[in-house]
Amino acid sequence: MIPLHLQDRLATPPACDPEHGWGQSLSRGAPGTALLHIECARAGLGDWATAHRWVSAATRAAVTANPRSGLFNGPTAVAFALYATAQPSYANALRTLDGSIRTLTRRKLERAQARIDCGQLPSLREYDLISGLTGVGVHLLRNDPCGMEIRAVLSYLVRLTEPVRHHGITVPGWWTHNGPADVLSSHFLGGHANLGMAHGICGPLALLALAMTRGITVPHQAEAIAGICAWMDQWSQGRGVKAWWPPWITLSELHSSRHAQASPPRPSWCYGRPGQARAQQLAGRAIDDACRQRAAEDVLLGCATDEDHLAQLSDASLCHGWAGLVHTVWRAIDIPAQSHLHTRLAHYLGAAQLNPGLLDGAAGAVLALHAASSCAPPASGWDACLLVDD
Repeated sequence: MIPLHLQDRLATPPACDPEHGWGQSLSRGAPGTALLHIECARAGLGDWATAHRWVSAATRAAVTANPRSGLFNGPTAVAFALYATAQPSYANALRTLDGSIRTLTRRKLERAQARIDCGQLPSLREYDLISGLTGVGVHLLRNDPCGMEIRAVLSYLVRLTEPVRHHGITVPGWWTHNGPADVLSSHFLGGHANLGMAHGICGPLALLALAMTRGITVPHQAEAIAGICAWMDQWSQGRGVKAWWPPWITLSELHSSRHAQASPPRPSWCYGRPGQARAQQLAGRAIDDACRQRAAEDVLLGCATDEDHLAQLSDASLCHGWAGLVHTVWRAIDIPAQSHLHTRLAHYLGAAQLNPGLLDGAAGAVLALHAASSCAPPASGWDACLLVDD
């Protein structure tokens, strides 16, 4: 159910785009809110007319690609929403978008492979879930699993895991010279290794694992999965339900083999234990590592039951709030505490003044609440964009 105070706000898109790029932004714009209405229509809880209005808003301006385009922006974002409708009326539009996505994928891969060949370090947006090749791979795995492009993306991600030399020390291939904002930072001299789901290596880990589970493999994929997991193990803290990982590792921390963070970050999907543990649970399933899978499930249980850490959540969003925690835990494990989590998400959503968007807004929070309440996988598969689906 959509809370009453959000029904009017989410039913009708604005008459014109409120900002540049809004129409092709899955995170904050029309495609993300369209997913809410598509899910409601496919589940028999809403009408297709509302979904079509939001899809029309996403396509009323020209959909264009640029080097920063990925799953959450540009043609891939719009196509992800259109594919979720499963409506033949969008077939022509999807053919056009698919051609743009293939071109975008090839260009991203060419730049990434050339960068590796030159011995340079990547930017986060080269490989991450939000703007990079992992996000494009999510779309391809879901909507073109037999195409050559998804295997090319997987092969690139395998190559990304190969260690390189940087400042006289061996670092993982996904080490970036930038800070977490993906720009040079005086606080991250020498760069960092990002361990998050949204912008870090847990996104590639989850994609490699899901592809393998679905029978889509490339050479050395299992070794790449195991290598990422071993690196995560190197930086883990605590045990059992108390285990956690830092959001990133700096060059000084790598030199000292110790990270400076004293306590777990907030239990968010984007950078915290929910996303990190879900990626490792999927990895455990993919490479038949039952111990890793169980350990990840223990961490997810801890995320859902540790009141000290739950107190760090202060909003309803999917990205870094209650919705992301609730949906990731609901997708991964079955625990008695879940109804309590759903109640708390509903409370935060009822009190929130959110924009209509998916990642930081009301649409994503409502989708998470609906999934948890229905006890069934999303009919539209909207949560594939978070890399928490099965």
